[in-house]
Amino acid sequence: MARVVVSDDAMIRTETLASVLGERATVDSAALETTEDIIDAVGDAEALVVDVNTPVPAAVFEQCDRLEIVARAGVGVDGVDIPAAAHGVTVTNVPEYCREEVSTHAVSLLLASVRRLNVYDRAVKRGQWSWTDGQPIHRLAGETVGFLSFGQLAKATAEKLAGFDCRLVATDPFVDSEAMAEYGVEKVGFDDLLAEADHVSIHAPLTDETRHLFDREAFERMSETAVVVNVGRGGIVDEEALAWALRNDEIAAAALDVIEDEPLTDSPLADRDEVILTPHAAFYSEESVTELNRWIATDILAVLAGDRPEGYVDPEADWL
Repeated sequence: MARVVVSDDAMIRTETLASVLGERATVDSAALETTEDIIDAVGDAEALVVDVNTPVPAAVFEQCDRLEIVARAGVGVDGVDIPAAAHGVTVTNVPEYCREEVSTHAVSLLLASVRRLNVYDRAVKRGQWSWTDGQPIHRLAGETVGFLSFGQLAKATAEKLAGFDCRLVATDPFVDSEAMAEYGVEKVGFDDLLAEADHVSIHAPLTDETRHLFDREAFERMSETAVVVNVGRGGIVDEEALAWALRNDEIAAAALDVIEDEPLTDSPLADRDEVILTPHAAFYSEESVTELNRWIATDILAVLAGDRPEGYVDPEADWL
């Protein structure tokens, strides 16, 4: 019987994994806070399941000789040393995971920011009662919404925005204009995205190219009425630059589900009325968590059987 080690994250449900794996494998949960923790916990296990907060460096692949699969419980694989894994260990993720949830969250953040719901909410709770507290508010219909990256989650977001009479544009070097056009989206470069989009929704992975892509210069080039939504990775937005942009009216508002250093501690964004912050929760619904764990277990079974799993991560992929 194979052995599966999982990080003790709330969205990794050992009971769901065990129900799918059946008699093929046992499931052990452990706190995996350091590389040494992972190596000690994995031992002779064949499978390791980790959440977004658990990096898997080269040392794990070098010292865990029986490891056959590292399954990332999420969409990205940042933090997993893919080149090290390429020598005999399969890495998987769940690319279709939480498509409905993240796209709904992104649209919700955009609509709440455009309609200044957070500003109104805080004003009313302070004892104020005036529609002018939200000024200025601009009509969403007719405006341009831009996407940084156009993968599955951005595509679902575009589908949800289709009924709002917005022009949709996106920048993504790995998605061609024909594929974007199927979703009513026009392909543009990053410079044009900043110049043309009234609002931007960030869905990109964190790479050397995307880290702090939204810096002071980027915010200066955006509309002063723009809303920036981030449901991608926190490091894409330079938060000091964002706070500066808000203070200087370079943009109007921001709504972030992800930040650079989670959880939030001391942030210049925390006390600003025009900022909405949610605790990396865009992925969550009870249905999405169940689907996630079933997908992971199915991929583990495929690898143990010598088959290619559905969530296989190609180590030669350009986007890694």
